[in-house]
Amino acid sequence: MVLTIIINRRTVVIVTTPKLLLPVLAVSAALVLTGCSASGSAASVGSSDDLKVVATTTQIADLTRNIVGDTAGVEVTQLIQPNQSAHSYDPSVADLTALGAADVLVINGVGLEEWLDDAIEASGFDGVTIDSDEGITILDGEAGHEDEAEHADEADHADEADHADEAEHADETAEEHAEHDHAGGNPHIWTAVANAEAMTATIADGLAAASSSHAADFEANEADYAAQLAELDGWIHENVDAVPADQRLLVSNHDAFGYFTAAYGITYVGSVIPSFDDNAEPSAAEIDALVAAITATGVKAVFSEASINPKAADTIAAEAGVAVYSGDDALYGDSLGPAGSDGDTYIASQLHNVRLILESWGVTPSAVPADLQ
Repeated sequence: MVLTIIINRRTVVIVTTPKLLLPVLAVSAALVLTGCSASGSAASVGSSDDLKVVATTTQIADLTRNIVGDTAGVEVTQLIQPNQSAHSYDPSVADLTALGAADVLVINGVGLEEWLDDAIEASGFDGVTIDSDEGITILDGEAGHEDEAEHADEADHADEADHADEAEHADETAEEHAEHDHAGGNPHIWTAVANAEAMTATIADGLAAASSSHAADFEANEADYAAQLAELDGWIHENVDAVPADQRLLVSNHDAFGYFTAAYGITYVGSVIPSFDDNAEPSAAEIDALVAAITATGVKAVFSEASINPKAADTIAAEAGVAVYSGDDALYGDSLGPAGSDGDTYIASQLHNVRLILESWGVTPSAVPADLQ
């Protein structure tokens, strides 16, 4: 659907979808009332001391806020809220209005923000976009599943006749889940702290280029935050590396931890939802296969995630006879938690996740560095 709107004697053509029609009309009305244009020139971003930044996900917003710090004149607006899925997010009128007025947009990339193109067109955003996945090696759709497939094969060989039909159904459902996965690869790049360091550097460089008057502040803040991330990465390695490799096993609610497990030498046995999309649902055959893999490998716990209903994780843990971590003990995957929770910042979420994973392995973690507390 194409809308032609005249604002301040300028003709603005917006391409939108029926789903975003009402929000687009509301945003357009707000822009008319405030006398603002629906789009701005990217070249003008650095010409003012004021800088309006919009960040998409909870993790990207937190990284961005750490770079901005208390820099005067810089405003950061976060679109996706705590415990809200990035996959099913639907921008509100307020979100589109903020995006339309922004000078800079910071995104995760790797196709995580599937709604982004429509939102940009609907809002009229015409500023600078910083794609934080720049320079990061992206895992493909099969990454993190090799161990899962191997363990599933072991379970199948134990009772091949009983599982023949399940294997056939699993192939069918795999095709269905592929429709939900991201063509660009696994989008959960932030789960490895080294990736978060790289993302932070990319965001800092982009913000400094967008506003030369604030560049020195951004660079200083980025250096301080990078030091914290490096300390966090060292603490995780110190604790995980001390655990025998064959005991480093993880089962989570969906495929959100591929980069984390690869970075720290953890075997990813499987996920309750075998998809990058946390809105997908497991089939009965996939549930049976995961229970068999848990039994075959000796996994001691199944982890739910704070932003996902724990019902399926509870079911699988009960069938496999292992512990389930949910509620306050759920992992922070696709989203950070609300203010005051154990996962209200990126660093806090990593500390929370690693503590619980170590606990599930029967390990007491070392003291957290003072700078990270």
